[in-house]
Amino acid sequence: MTALNQYDRLEATGVWREMPKARRRDVIVSFGDATLTISDPRSEIPLAHWSLPAVTRINPGQMPARYSPGGTDSDEELEIDDELLISAMEKVHRVIEARRPHPGRLRGGMTLMGAFVMFLLAFFWLPPAMTRHAVQISPPAQQEAIGRIILQKIEQTTGPACTRPSADPVLTRMATRLLGAGHRIVILPATLNGAIRLPGPITVIGNDLIAQQQSPEVAAGHILAAEASATRSDPLLAALQFVGPRAVFHLLTSGEMTPQTLDGYGERLLTRPGPKPDDEALLALFIKAGISSEPYARSLDPTGEATLGLIEADPFRTDPPVPVMDDRSWITLQQICAE
Repeated sequence: MTALNQYDRLEATGVWREMPKARRRDVIVSFGDATLTISDPRSEIPLAHWSLPAVTRINPGQMPARYSPGGTDSDEELEIDDELLISAMEKVHRVIEARRPHPGRLRGGMTLMGAFVMFLLAFFWLPPAMTRHAVQISPPAQQEAIGRIILQKIEQTTGPACTRPSADPVLTRMATRLLGAGHRIVILPATLNGAIRLPGPITVIGNDLIAQQQSPEVAAGHILAAEASATRSDPLLAALQFVGPRAVFHLLTSGEMTPQTLDGYGERLLTRPGPKPDDEALLALFIKAGISSEPYARSLDPTGEATLGLIEADPFRTDPPVPVMDDRSWITLQQICAE
């Protein structure tokens, strides 16, 4: 049962005391199946039977070893100095302890498992959830501030945004016509081969879409394409994913974004094109803004083979729309980056 086979009928001498004031007497101590038998050495008459699971050592680490059948509250006491018997007693008790139910271990294991699950949630679920929450509650002024920081990072590579007193009002009217009130279009003195949508909302284009084009429809198309992409991939969410959980937490608690956390993001936007907008969503914006989609499609592929869907579905293919701006305004805008 609880005794070990290799110690079956193991015997040794010991000193036994029946009660505190009783005379100590020499005895023979032997293992049974699940009991410790204490016998008189001369007559071999059993004097006591102790259940092995109940036997307790009352002086751990000391010699000779002292045992009782019920801990320090018991009147009986047995003293043993035989190392083999002591080793057997210790091993038997380890076996008994291993077989005994351990509710505390279960609770400890469940606590450890719970802590591990919480760690996984904190590591994998919490940062993205915190970032999404920051995007959802970010007020317009905060988004505009983040957009301006990103624009400054981009300008460190391209040079300052182009501005001219005569052209700035034209750019403002263009933004309102294409995107609505509150939107801002910025022209940089560089070739960007498209438009970049920033939080704010701010849309950045290169001077290549202005100075090198015959009409504003090409630039307008790229601006609308960036807006369509922003509906699929929120520019603020992308920026917060770049800065990481610590900066997002700082933003949530202080309401401000530290500019240093966005170092390198401007170069990333310049070197990695945004997601391609869905044709259906893009055409809806062309219809809303009253802009033909064919000039934009031809700027992507002059042959029209790769953008045939945008050309054939042009909402103003047979009915020309109202021009984005008059010729005088367009000429004025084309001079915005001129020295």
